[in-house]
Amino acid sequence: MAGIVLLGGIAAAGLIVAIYAAWLFHDLPDATELADYRPPTATRVYAGDGTLIGEFSDERRIYVPYEQIPTPVVQAFLAAEDRNFFQHGGIDVSGLGRAMFKNVFNAVSGRRLEGGSTITQQVAKNVLLTSESSLNRKLKEAILSSRLEGVLTKEQILELYLNEIFLGYRSYGVASAAYNYFGKNLSQLTPDEAAFLAALPKGPNNYHPRRHPGAAKGRRDWVLGEMRQNNFLTEAQYQEAVARPLTTNAAPQRAAYRDADFFVEEARRRAIALFGKDDVNGGGYYMRTTLDPTLQSAARNALMRGLENYDRRHGWRGPWGTTDFAPGWQQAALRRTLPAERRSWQAAAVESVAGNTVRVRTARDDRTGNLIASDAAWANANRQLRRGDLIFVEPQNGSFALKQVPAVNGALVAIEPQSGRVLAMVGGYSYALSSFNRATQARRQPGSAFKPIVYAAALEGDFTPASIVLDAPISFAGGPNGSRWTPENYSRQYYGPQTLRRGLELSRNVMTVRLAQQVGMTNVVDLGRRMGVSDRLQPNLSVSLGAGETTPYDLTAAYAAFVNGGRRIEPYLIEMVQDRNGETIYRADRRQCRDCGRGFSGQESPRLQDRGTQVIDPITAYQISSMLEGVVQRGTAASARGLGRWVGGKTGTTNEYRSAWFVGFTTDIVVGVFIGFDDNRSLGGGEAGASTAVPVFTEFMTAALKERPARPFVRPKNAIFRTVNGIEEAFRPGTERRVQETPAEEIPEGPQRYVDVLRREAEEKTGTPAAPPVAAPPPPSPKKEPAEDLSGLY
Repeated sequence: MAGIVLLGGIAAAGLIVAIYAAWLFHDLPDATELADYRPPTATRVYAGDGTLIGEFSDERRIYVPYEQIPTPVVQAFLAAEDRNFFQHGGIDVSGLGRAMFKNVFNAVSGRRLEGGSTITQQVAKNVLLTSESSLNRKLKEAILSSRLEGVLTKEQILELYLNEIFLGYRSYGVASAAYNYFGKNLSQLTPDEAAFLAALPKGPNNYHPRRHPGAAKGRRDWVLGEMRQNNFLTEAQYQEAVARPLTTNAAPQRAAYRDADFFVEEARRRAIALFGKDDVNGGGYYMRTTLDPTLQSAARNALMRGLENYDRRHGWRGPWGTTDFAPGWQQAALRRTLPAERRSWQAAAVESVAGNTVRVRTARDDRTGNLIASDAAWANANRQLRRGDLIFVEPQNGSFALKQVPAVNGALVAIEPQSGRVLAMVGGYSYALSSFNRATQARRQPGSAFKPIVYAAALEGDFTPASIVLDAPISFAGGPNGSRWTPENYSRQYYGPQTLRRGLELSRNVMTVRLAQQVGMTNVVDLGRRMGVSDRLQPNLSVSLGAGETTPYDLTAAYAAFVNGGRRIEPYLIEMVQDRNGETIYRADRRQCRDCGRGFSGQESPRLQDRGTQVIDPITAYQISSMLEGVVQRGTAASARGLGRWVGGKTGTTNEYRSAWFVGFTTDIVVGVFIGFDDNRSLGGGEAGASTAVPVFTEFMTAALKERPARPFVRPKNAIFRTVNGIEEAFRPGTERRVQETPAEEIPEGPQRYVDVLRREAEEKTGTPAAPPVAAPPPPSPKKEPAEDLSGLY
């Protein structure tokens, strides 16, 4: 009976084990899937010159093949995690025994138990299993580890481990961790830095270099000791590595270049529209953009300085908070969000005020000093500074400059007119304070910046730059409350007959309305749509003065047609995208070139067709470019005349000074500047395009012209050139002014003046016409000098 019971127990136990094993194996993932496994990898974004400007990812990971992982990094992880990795078959029995022995003491002391897992087991757990702590998971882990060793090589398993593991600082994999912690590539890591990364898998938060510096350095030194014991380091290398301090970045960063936040975010939105969010955030793409870092930095600086200058003109608005200097006031002040782009600004509190002598104390480093006297006077003139006021300051030569975050905002876009490449884009004062991109997302009225479209529509018809249009009062039915709409010039004066060139240079409103009436607003709106200004324009005469809505991005792209020979180009930010295998999956330039791959044998270089669709005649484009050059040389943007020749553009201001614009260009770059409040309130009297937007353009172009010098606008081959009022004008054949021949003088019959008879006799003797007697010229009539329109309000 006892034997039967024993055999029955054994059979039952075997049955239970068989059932459990069947269940365990039934639920087990397929280890062969790891042969083609690729973890989600960050898409890295580069400027046109190769500068890293950002990355898109849910998990910050840079996948690196085993062959490209430096030996010190591999050795550091082997020493810290699995010294027998290349000897065992997936489960390290000796290591497991050591871990169980240590766990006896860990259990007594209350410490965390060690699992004794090999790198292979960790790969199985991280990739194929969950992180639950249970016997079932450990058994599955052991079984899968054995299977992995049969499917993958040791190098492949180690490659998966080093690219998959989470190391804190938002870093997945060693390559991402090297960049986030140290700002380096893997190949640049020193042994002590590699040892620190190898110290992190057991608990990244426990060894955070900023929150727990002592524990972090201690764990790093332990890994260095393990590397020394395994002869991965010599004694001299070990002593040198241990002596080095642990120095890491203050926080993880997506890129060292940080001036292109608005551009990178816009590129991300467009990439998601092309490939989908999952592929962009986990596909490991290489994305090359059109950004020029030099121009981008110049654009950001110019716009921020322009907005700060406007803000300073309108006075001090007061402190952003107050304090009673109770303990902890510094920590509360430091929580105030600063413009990340102004890295030298600091939060501070006013300690004392005696007239314009204002003493402040900084919250970050507890420094004290006086405000610059002129800044204190500027603030006190509008709102008196008081003790306890919380302000922003910037250290300058032992004192502090008073700073204020502008309430106004704006945008700047720079585009290459021949190709449509967006070279720079700034969508606001600070991305950290507001990520709304005013370059692409803000639809605002362009004011007089729309007028070149009206003049281009006229030149496409029967008008020329020398055509005359009357500048005189005019009114139309359909005004507000049943009244008549009567457009006026900015100066509230009228100047009679004017050429088209002069009307555009001085932004005559009434002339523009009369011109639009003669051309037909349907034609004007149609041209505006074809040039890409907006597809929402309505054929109302007020639109001729900029009453429609557009974005700085679209309006700047439309101006490109005036420079590139009349072609509408589609601006773009993403130049080329490659997948993780290096295959090109997107290219912005889709033009075909059959001979570009052919070897050179002295033949003519391949010819590519121009980009874009022809929307206006090349002669019209040149005429507008020349007339807009006059705006800078003699017109409303004369303050930018210092940039030199071959620079054109147009100012724009809307009703009640709600928006200020300037869109300017050279042959190689088109730049649009917009400034306005987000709630569309007035900028204030006199804050027109010439005084608000043009200085931003001038500062940016001063830097841009060093990289891309201005050159003459391309003259159309079939244009006829004539000098009119001292300016060389281009005409379409058949529209140029014709020189009238002087008819032969007829000899009158009957009584004649004595002097006329003597003159004719002298001409007959000499054979040349005698000079007619010169009569005294009449006194000149008093002429009123026309006032220059600074903006072109409608």
